[in-house]
Amino acid sequence: MLLDKPEHADLARLFVLGFNHRTAPLQLREQLAQTADEQSQALDALAQAPLEEVVVLATCNRLEVYGVTSDTQQGMAAVLRVLASLRNLSPEELLDAAYMDNGHGAIAHLMRVASGVDSMILGEAQILGQVSAAFATAQVNGAAGPVLSHLFTLAAHAGKRARTETDISRYITSVSHAAVYMAQQAFPNLNRAQALVIGSGEMAFLAAQALHRHDVHTIRCVNRTYARAVDLAQAFDGEALDWQHLPDALADADVVITATSAPHPVIGEAQVKDALARRGDRPLVMIDIALPRDVDEAARRLPGVQYYDLDSLNQFVESNVARREAAIADVNGIVDEEIARFVTWYSGRSNGPVIAALRQKAAAQARDEVDAALRRLGDLDPNQQRVVELMAHRIVNKILHEPTVRLKAGAADSDYASVVRDLFALDDRAE
Repeated sequence: MLLDKPEHADLARLFVLGFNHRTAPLQLREQLAQTADEQSQALDALAQAPLEEVVVLATCNRLEVYGVTSDTQQGMAAVLRVLASLRNLSPEELLDAAYMDNGHGAIAHLMRVASGVDSMILGEAQILGQVSAAFATAQVNGAAGPVLSHLFTLAAHAGKRARTETDISRYITSVSHAAVYMAQQAFPNLNRAQALVIGSGEMAFLAAQALHRHDVHTIRCVNRTYARAVDLAQAFDGEALDWQHLPDALADADVVITATSAPHPVIGEAQVKDALARRGDRPLVMIDIALPRDVDEAARRLPGVQYYDLDSLNQFVESNVARREAAIADVNGIVDEEIARFVTWYSGRSNGPVIAALRQKAAAQARDEVDAALRRLGDLDPNQQRVVELMAHRIVNKILHEPTVRLKAGAADSDYASVVRDLFALDDRAE
């Protein structure tokens, strides 16, 4: 928890349950990986759980469920059961790898995720778009209500501030850029290299973009849907190939970056053996940034293959760790500010009934006094009556201004609403 502030009693209803590269092995993360369609299916399944609101954040290195529920323990248990059933696992298998938090802890976690300080590659840019996309999917599915809508909006704002006001992203790259960095370590002369990109999604696009920026000599693109390979190749002056030409492309390539969304390996041991036999003494550098992994386990171990996957990335970005980490304190300051904004909004929202009751009671008493005054004053013309009514209205507003402001910012004093309720003898049913 980043804030040392009193927990609003109702704030504990908001929780996060998730798995990431720190808590779950790659094999489990592969099992839990979700496509966009599966994300919608998960939201539908979670709609049957005791949750008032829910958002599912699924990336290559994390799966997180954010929820609002009347009973946090029951809500989290239900999420575990749903996620386990979607992958034919037991809740117990997931429990050991899961992290859970609620209240301020859950809010702070999402803010840090969106700001890039919880990523495998510190400050990577993709996560901000993924957080926004997760929220959009929940909106389309009718799963995100007012609490998570406000939270994800402020989290996105925190992420944008972190990237514009600090150095958290200035010296680092996305997973795809890190893949090219790894390729450069294995093959320093990228401007004379032939690169092969397998896949056509966002990760493949970013990998091709990074290769292009590093002046790679030749970029070839292969995808099961040839038209999408053409689109990717044309974007970066590359060459598109049919899927049937994959064996030849593997044999010719110096560097292979594979990033498909296939649910199983697309490159087998026999294909790699054939490629190695046809390329002489040249090693084959394979960088597998897909989840699940694209390269078969037996193929990864073949002599002559230099293989890297998502868990290999950190060793290739160590040169920038110090500069990235130096920005964390500044990012945490931004996160604290955005958490405070959310808690203030949430507390003010929960104090809304008290504000309404206070104003209704004051307005009713003012009307009674105005009516009595007008009766004593005798015949007044409409303009004079309006002056008396307006005066009473302005007095009520001035007197109630400070209590209203304090109630809307109720996080500063958790007892303030109770004091106001007692002081003005408000009906408890107004809560």
